[in-house]
Amino acid sequence: MSVVLLGSTSGSVTLQEPAIAGSTVIDLPATSGTMAVLPTATSVLPEAQGGTGTTTGYYGFKNRIINGAMVIDQRNAGAVMTSNDNTYSLDRWKNIVTQNAKFTVQQTPSATESGYATRVNAGFSNYLAVTSSSAYSVLTGDYFCIRQPIEGFNIADLGWGTANAKTITLSFWVYSSLTGTFGGNLANSTVARSYPFSYTVSSANTWTQISITIAGDTSGTWSATNSASLLVSFGLGAGATYSGTANTWAGTYYNQPTSTVSVVGTDGATFYITGVQLEKGSTATSFDYRPYGTELALCQRYYYASASASVFQSGQAYASGSVDGMRVAYTWPVTMRASPTGSISGGSNGGSPSTIELLTSSTTSTIINLRNTGSGFSVWWQGATIVATAEL
Repeated sequence: MSVVLLGSTSGSVTLQEPAIAGSTVIDLPATSGTMAVLPTATSVLPEAQGGTGTTTGYYGFKNRIINGAMVIDQRNAGAVMTSNDNTYSLDRWKNIVTQNAKFTVQQTPSATESGYATRVNAGFSNYLAVTSSSAYSVLTGDYFCIRQPIEGFNIADLGWGTANAKTITLSFWVYSSLTGTFGGNLANSTVARSYPFSYTVSSANTWTQISITIAGDTSGTWSATNSASLLVSFGLGAGATYSGTANTWAGTYYNQPTSTVSVVGTDGATFYITGVQLEKGSTATSFDYRPYGTELALCQRYYYASASASVFQSGQAYASGSVDGMRVAYTWPVTMRASPTGSISGGSNGGSPSTIELLTSSTTSTIINLRNTGSGFSVWWQGATIVATAEL
């Protein structure tokens, strides 16, 4: 048996009985209501029904921040690092400072800070922890921040630098031993354009969710390729030169708004952050959790550290003067942003190899070059660590 539903003008839908034993019961509303809404030919199926429609009209790579939940730390594996300028701490997050060693940074998975249950209940097991190393009085030309540079390919659809620039919303969870008005900024790669934003932490040592909506910049140059485009920074202190009017686009670089909190100005002050999300639209939506393997792969586009690499005698023999050896291709786990700078070190060896090195690397692979000072072709090297960086 089958049931045929005729369309109001033309066409039909046929409900056919299954070709197996048993029955299926569909409960209809007892009095009134809608059981389901089927899309028309031109409608967008809502996210809740397995589609891609959202209030922003975009879904997929919703969060343009990589490692916003602070789960990946390939370089330091949770160890404390000192804030030297232009050095990365957790994956995709780097320190930008005019004075080195004024704070430390650490990936922290602990559940010991006051009120940690709020963070854990929000779904974040890790956070980036900044601790001030002294009571530093910032100079006029000083600025301090943690920053993530976003690749142009990942924000090209925002249309910044054009009349059609899209609005974005930046949201995050923050915790500090200090209270007051804090600040940060968005900027383009040349820092010729910036938007110093402010937000308030009312209660010390309390996790607070912040949401900031920012109209897209219609001016300036914003890369749409594999170079750096949008810089997202959270300020930790700035002098007068790099402090400006809050919540407006400017034709120069401002690290944070005027008169905002200087974390580096208080010895032992803490600033914790996690759940950082930057998305298109004027509403902060739920955090875009991605599988750990996906997040790691996104990070490895910019930085890769092998757990262990082993080279045995399977490879192409070569001669360099009187030194025999071999070369072996090594493929990166993901395509890197650009041809990386690489190195290989550590491990143990046999067969009298004298050196192990990386030759020219591409975005997809490199060549491991193993020299042998002994006789024959029985050479090996195992347990070496390979590092490749193509950071912005």
